[in-house]
Amino acid sequence: MTTIRGLQLRNRLCRLCLEAGYPIDPRPVVGGRQGQRAYLFGLAPGRIEAERGRPWQGRTGRTLRRWLQMDEETFFEQFYCASVTRCFPGPSPSGRGDRRATAVEERLCAPWREAELRLLDPDLVVTLGLVPARVLLGVDRLTSAVGKSFALADAIAIPLPHPSGASGWLNDPANRARLGKALTHIRRELARIA
Repeated sequence: MTTIRGLQLRNRLCRLCLEAGYPIDPRPVVGGRQGQRAYLFGLAPGRIEAERGRPWQGRTGRTLRRWLQMDEETFFEQFYCASVTRCFPGPSPSGRGDRRATAVEERLCAPWREAELRLLDPDLVVTLGLVPARVLLGVDRLTSAVGKSFALADAIAIPLPHPSGASGWLNDPANRARLGKALTHIRRELARIA
């Protein structure tokens, strides 16, 4: 693929996880366009994102935009939004939250991310949560990563915790300070690449 648009069109037709036997409704969710310099990398779309076909639409997206001090229009203008797995993985068997995609599903989706990063060549990469930070940066603990920046090819990569509120990570004042430092760094990098 030579363009982001072409890659997105091919991604919409992807059925690899479904054909591998995973219980998904294949509707890949990704948002962005050629030329965006900031790449936001989350875990997987939720039910609302799958229904609307657009990333970061629910409460978690509102929290993230509040953290970044951005309205929805500015947010989508700034960030190309992608995730480790592109389709809503379905509800958790426990009935609480969403099912966590398997390592196989993550590997099946990896070529989409690799192609996006190659085509976009972003200046800033922001990961949301431990799994995306592990996939791109090799991070093994959020506590040791949030508030710091990493080199990823020619980009600055800045990990954030996931904004869902499902974890108690932000209950610790030291972690809230780490988040504040990371958000300041993200805003500074966005201003630099604007």
